[in-house]
Amino acid sequence: MYHNRPHAHDIRKMKQRGEKISMLYVSTPDEAAAAAAAGIHMLSIEGKVFDAEMREAAGDCFVQVGLPYGGWGQFNGRPLATAEDYLRAAFHYAALGGDCFYCAASYDIQKVLCDNHIAVVGHIGLTPSYITWTGWRAVGKTADEAAALWRHARKMEEIGVFAAELEVVPDRIGQYLSENSSLITLGMGSGKYADAQYLFTEDVCGYGVNHKPRHGKIYRDMSGLLDKLQQERIAAFTAYKADVDAGSYPAAEHTVAIKDDEFDAFLANVQG
Repeated sequence: MYHNRPHAHDIRKMKQRGEKISMLYVSTPDEAAAAAAAGIHMLSIEGKVFDAEMREAAGDCFVQVGLPYGGWGQFNGRPLATAEDYLRAAFHYAALGGDCFYCAASYDIQKVLCDNHIAVVGHIGLTPSYITWTGWRAVGKTADEAAALWRHARKMEEIGVFAAELEVVPDRIGQYLSENSSLITLGMGSGKYADAQYLFTEDVCGYGVNHKPRHGKIYRDMSGLLDKLQQERIAAFTAYKADVDAGSYPAAEHTVAIKDDEFDAFLANVQG
């Protein structure tokens, strides 16, 4: 399978050819398998749920593995803090089949990963892992702030970063960054000129429980189906418990029988 799915080189070629790239955030094997069946190009999967089963479910999709940032998550029981921590995590997930690795840490940590030939994905714009500096808002609506985003993109490009999530940035700024940088821009609410369009499965399928972002679009509203599924699950579990409480489960049809003569021989054997 490894040789059938695209690599960073292929994604760069897609950008050069001006091809549209689709990307989804998935968190279960079922979601990953559905994305692969639909022909989605790229998947974003958090490291905490990325394993061999997820890689298999993702099929030929190019997979970005999210490396947990600081206290936001852990690898091997400890938060990622040093460049060595990030490098160990990246190598671990690469061995499982990760194709690139989201890292919102400092430039020096990103550079260590790049220097070790890891395809690194940075972040431009609204960045949840250090949202305290901007608040939950679009980033880059002033000339000075947009220029800072450009300098950030250039710095990441300089140290060898492969791509960057481009989150809630004005569309014309997103276009300028995409057209004037070798970074693969993974646009989330940043206009149609980003190299890839990136959405969360929960927004596409309508079952998100968090705030629905401006850029979110529901293509199938599955919230009612999932609610009904949960109620049916609860009903099944309740009926099962009632059967156990009443002693009506297991019944004869759920039980392995033994012939009387064999049972009598067993008793004779064990009781001497």
